[in-house]
Amino acid sequence: MFGFKKATPKLALFMPVNGKAIAITDVADSVFSQKMLGPGFAVVPSDGAIYAPLKAKVTSIFPTKHAISLLASDNTEILVHMGLDTVELNGKGINVMVAEGDQVDENTQLAALDLNVLAEAKKDPTIIVVFTNLKTHQLNVGLGENVHSTRLGTLTK
Repeated sequence: MFGFKKATPKLALFMPVNGKAIAITDVADSVFSQKMLGPGFAVVPSDGAIYAPLKAKVTSIFPTKHAISLLASDNTEILVHMGLDTVELNGKGINVMVAEGDQVDENTQLAALDLNVLAEAKKDPTIIVVFTNLKTHQLNVGLGENVHSTRLGTLTK
């Protein structure tokens, strides 16, 4: 009646690593590019310092260190996947810097990825950020070169 509109909850998304943000559909692995795990974005890194893409809680660190699961305040589940087929390295070249239960934000370094180890093993270093339980959210991210912690976009309910 008065034109008041309820505020739409938004989560701010940040660049998780220095590099070039690309569409998830451009990732060289069909599990990600076909969004089998959910929508998201990816970054071709220029260095190996991996940061949280948003304010969240660390819920799981894969034993092989190649992926970290996060949970945002609105219960959005996020998977930060470091490299393609890096599970085969069994943690080699990946130093995780957080623990399950930690609260993180865009200034929190999640892991250090040794890009030389990945190159020697012929592994693609692309960092993939996937939102694994989205149903009604809208994902808006900018693509291109950026540095970590730069605001990249929003996730809107």
